[in-house]
Amino acid sequence: MTIFALGVNHKTASIALREQVAFSPEQLHQALPAVREVAGVAEAVIVSTCNRTEIYGYGDIAAERLLVWLAEFHGVDPSQLQQHCYFYQAQEAVNHLMAVASGLDSLVLGEPQILGQVKQAYQFAKNQSSVARVLERLFQATFRVAKIVRSETGVGENAVSVAYAGVNLAKQIFPDLATAQVLLVGAGDTAELVAQHLTEQGVRQLRVANRTLERAATVARKFNGDAHTLGELPDLLPQADIVISSTAATLPIIGKGGVENALKQRRYQPMLLIDLAVPRDIEAQVNDLNDAYLYTVDDLQGIISENIKNRESAAAEAQLIIAKHSEEFCGWLQGLVHVDLLRDFRISHEQYAELELQRALAQLQAGKAATEVVAELSQRLTKKFLHQPTRVLRSASTRGDQAVLEIFQQLLVFDENNSE
Repeated sequence: MTIFALGVNHKTASIALREQVAFSPEQLHQALPAVREVAGVAEAVIVSTCNRTEIYGYGDIAAERLLVWLAEFHGVDPSQLQQHCYFYQAQEAVNHLMAVASGLDSLVLGEPQILGQVKQAYQFAKNQSSVARVLERLFQATFRVAKIVRSETGVGENAVSVAYAGVNLAKQIFPDLATAQVLLVGAGDTAELVAQHLTEQGVRQLRVANRTLERAATVARKFNGDAHTLGELPDLLPQADIVISSTAATLPIIGKGGVENALKQRRYQPMLLIDLAVPRDIEAQVNDLNDAYLYTVDDLQGIISENIKNRESAAAEAQLIIAKHSEEFCGWLQGLVHVDLLRDFRISHEQYAELELQRALAQLQAGKAATEVVAELSQRLTKKFLHQPTRVLRSASTRGDQAVLEIFQQLLVFDENNSE
């Protein structure tokens, strides 16, 4: 039995296929008991996100059998799924899980959300009694490794998305974002992501201006902000320390004149303007104004490119950490296999010895001579316990298997003082 991992992710499969094999929470309730019914699966955890669906488990199972189960559960052609699936075993599977949880296998290198998703998947499986001794140990080791990777390397540091880079820039210029007045222009996905990052960084005074008030209100409500229309920009700009714009407009909606008027009303307190839109939302000439600091996507992209290089360097350090800890886990697992093997060996022999003992006692009660009973008991036990080792020894001799022969030589050394 060993650790295994089978799945698809953003590197191996299209979003269409990933959608087909994704598990909803309702499906997971059915899937975890079902996958454990597949011959060879003793424990299982299913991680299902927008970028990956992976089955981690402990057992003795062939990749084909698990792949067919996954395909049939979702009504997908197994041959189609096979082209995009990967299957890892033993330390390779452990390495993969630890890399995933550490953000090294994510679409955005080092992103932290995946660790929470893996923890959630583990807890769900544990609640479903799908996690036992081995996966419990594996996932706890994985969570420790992910924490070490994040604290000892820079893999999660430095912005690598435009939205986060913009917020990071704002934080560098306004160290205390809690006191800053922030205006978001636009209410699309990018604006919502920016609002989320701003809130996480402590922003408390947030206004959202959009072409439609309804959409502005939807975003504003999520982050305790105020909703406005684009027509209110002349009144909103003078109040804003930070302006982050990301609309889908084809022409600039914030001009040099508007910012100039805002600065006058602000008595020339500095304004930071970050334009995340393509085409640009803010006229380039705004940069000509004193006390107005304009950054565009191109400016941020340079920062992002450098940050990606830093993360890639940190990822190499992280892989070394993962290799060390995965080796430690596999050492523990190998020891566990040996312990189980010895336990089963001892139990089977003790059970047979008990049967022979009861047989001997019955013979004594029937009046058979004690010396005869003891001699027969000794002979039967010796014959039984040596039968299989003798077969293995003969086979090894025929094959010339020196390793097995050396083990038998070690077994022939008896310690008369050891009764264990």
